[in-house]
Amino acid sequence: MAGDAGRLVVIGEILRGRGLRGELRVAPLTDHPRRFEALRRCVLWDLARDVREEREIVGARVVQDAVLLTVAGCETPEAARALAGRLVALPASEALPPPPGQFYPWQLEGCRVLTEDGLEVGAVARVEPGPAHELWVVRGPEREHLIPAVAEIVREVDLEARRVVIRPPQGLLEL
Repeated sequence: MAGDAGRLVVIGEILRGRGLRGELRVAPLTDHPRRFEALRRCVLWDLARDVREEREIVGARVVQDAVLLTVAGCETPEAARALAGRLVALPASEALPPPPGQFYPWQLEGCRVLTEDGLEVGAVARVEPGPAHELWVVRGPEREHLIPAVAEIVREVDLEARRVVIRPPQGLLEL
């Protein structure tokens, strides 16, 4: 992991310290909280300042809806308190594979978006949550488009080819 300049995948958020030995109470942001127990290293990411610090994981255990994490260099309540709010992340290469036929939103970033008749719309810039479904922000040569991530519109996602094919309803690309 050292020197990994690539994308990080967040798997938890440090809520607060716990106890007198610097243990951290972490809200898991993964469908598989028990994966913390097998990890040996992580990146503590201060998103506000974009400071990333690689740490060795000394211990981890799942307790109810949280993970209690012990990292090297954090042995006091004060040290744990200083880490509250940081994200626990891994390089994208260490992300668990998504279920068959599914993908992570970050995997879409940079994919070309085309209509079924071959019109190039742009590239996926980011994925935003919505009340009913995700919205894909597609940056075209002249403007951005919001594409609802629903089966009626998204016809094909080919991550290997870095391509998404859509069938936009009339007027969607003019909004």
